[in-house]
Formats: sequence, C-alpha cells, structure tokens
Amino acid sequence: MSNMIRASLSKVGSRCFTVQAASALRAAEPVFRDEEYADVDWNNLGFGLTRTDYMYMARSTKNNDFEQGQLSDYGNVELSPAAGVLNYGQGLFEGTKAFRGDDGRVFLFRPDQNGIRMQIGAERMCMQSPSVQQFVDAVKQTALANRRWIPPPGKGSLYIRPLLIGTGPILGLSPAPEYTFLVYASPVGNYFKNGMAPLNLYVDNEFHRTTRGGAGGVKSITNYAPVLKAISRAKEQGFSDVVYLDSVHKKYIEEASSCNIFLVKGNVISTPATIGTILEGITRKSIIDIARHLGYEVEERSVTIDELMEAEEVFTTGTAVTVASVGSVTYNGQRVEYKIGDGIVSQKLYKTLVGIQVGKIEDKYNWVVEIE
Repeated sequence: MSNMIRASLSKVGSRCFTVQAASALRAAEPVFRDEEYADVDWNNLGFGLTRTDYMYMARSTKNNDFEQGQLSDYGNVELSPAAGVLNYGQGLFEGTKAFRGDDGRVFLFRPDQNGIRMQIGAERMCMQSPSVQQFVDAVKQTALANRRWIPPPGKGSLYIRPLLIGTGPILGLSPAPEYTFLVYASPVGNYFKNGMAPLNLYVDNEFHRTTRGGAGGVKSITNYAPVLKAISRAKEQGFSDVVYLDSVHKKYIEEASSCNIFLVKGNVISTPATIGTILEGITRKSIIDIARHLGYEVEERSVTIDELMEAEEVFTTGTAVTVASVGSVTYNGQRVEYKIGDGIVSQKLYKTLVGIQVGKIEDKYNWVVEIE
C-alpha cells in the first residue's frame, strides 16, 4: 500500500465486526478415513454454499497492519450500519481451492498469487490488506480446519473464499477506519449446472462489465452486482453465461461474468490482454504457461468479436469453472458452434491443470502447496 493511501486512512475505531468465540480444533489424521468425511452426497455436489465447521478472521490494527488471526466456529457476523463495505462498497474477495489427492494428501494451488492480487486490489480501493504470508497461512488454516469437507478424489474441491472488507464506521465518502480479513470455505462440484457440458454463451452489447479507469482489473465486490441483470436475462433464454464487450468501441471481447475467455485457431491461442478492464485470473495465467509448455503459441492482445465468431474452439477459465469448453456463442442473432469433445485443446489443458492440482502430474512450475 502506498504512503499516500496509508496517510489517508484514519486511526482504527471501535470494533464493529464480531464472530462467535474461537473453538479448539479437532486433530486431523494425515490421511482421512472414509468415516472422517462430512455427511455429504459427494456424487451430487453442485456449486453451492454448504455450511462447514470453521472460518478465519483478523482485523486491522492502529499500525495499519493486521492482528494475528484466529479460527472461529463458522457463523454469522455483525456489522455497523455505517460500515465502509455497506455504504461505499469497500470490499474485495478471492477464490482458491483445496484438493484431495488419491493418497489423501491435501493441496492448495498458487495461494500466494491470490494474496498478491488482493494486495493489488486493496491498493486500488484504498484499503489496508494482510501480508501475502498471512493470506496464505489463513487459507491453509481454513482448509485444514475444514478438512472433512474436502471432497473425495474426483468428486470436487473445497472452495475457499477470502474476503477483505471495510468494517469500520464511516459516514463521509472516505476510506473506512478499520478492515477485516475473513476466510470461509464450502465443498463444491462443477460451477455450471450442466456439469462438464459445453457452454452456450451470449454476447451482450448493451451491458458492460466495467469501463476504462474503473476497478475492472481488480477483484472488487463492486464488479459483480452490475452483471447480474445481464446473466439473468441470458439464462432466461437458455444461455450459460454472458460475454461482455469493451465499453468504448463495443467490438473487443473482454471476459465472461466470472471467468476469462480464450479462442483457438490452428496452433494459436488468443485471449484478451489484461489492460485494466479485465481481471488477471490465476487460472488464466496458469493455462497460458501450460499451453506454451505444450507447444502452443499464446497471444495476449485485443480480440475482436469478429475473431471470436470465426474461431475454431473457445473456452473459459477461472478458479470456479477451472477450464470449460464453449459449444456455441450467439451475437446479434447469429449463433456459431465450435469444436467440442475429446482431443480439443481445452481438454488437454484441463487435464494437465487438474493433474497438477491433485498431484497426479509432476508440478514443474512449483505451483502446488501441500498442507498437513
């Protein structure tokens, strides 16, 4: 955080964010036995919220730092009605996952990158933020405390949601005087309700996800409510998600509602460059590295809607969706279909990524963090 932003933050006021008292954690076995799993129908696990056991919380201090956090029982929180997050949208969130290997080991995937992205977002939103080390430690603690909720191999993952919110009371338009870092988790399956079926996307030229000079390049909570109208309208027409165009020229694709987008033509994979209006996804970065390692040429640049409609294959990436192939895109009444099925580029990338995440494929990039 810059000195200017630090100077603009008021001293920490009274605490207005409370949770239930911390509880002692159950000792975890190195490898979970079948009876140590939570009572969940793992075969029908969708992408929804399931109440788990514990969450992590830390709040900022008078020294513009964060106190040592602690694990508490999962439960509701209490906010001042004047909290910065409620009045002015001072909030960021991240998404990462814990995976269970065939041998019972538990892995995290690049949590440090999420911590770095949260710090970048906090700088943009004039917020105090935890260190990358505290971020990673909090994610580890939350995953281990909720270990029985990590699905069996091949049944899903534990989605971990770190939040950074302005909890200090503020009336005038100004940064909040206090911030809270909170991490909770939920077991999840496929993000889209049709599972691994190819997506049917709709290109929206009316609504825009963000604009130049805005906060589209950071994972601010304020980026997501504005897309709900477009998503709802698209889903009513049978589409999976929406692809947004740039707000200036209205001809360059940016991203979908919650994931980055790629298109394939020959041996070339193209994706919109992250120039301030597009979130630099952790999965996006990983897929670019994997694709180049596999011999594909990857271009990060401005991509027109016409290029999207002429592509051979299209796919999306994100922590929640992982890698999802696109079956069709509809724009101005025109529907274009793409390659799907075994052997397509996105399937190769998906299998490689997931293989690394669960410990089946050698991690040559040092991305995986084993926790115990």
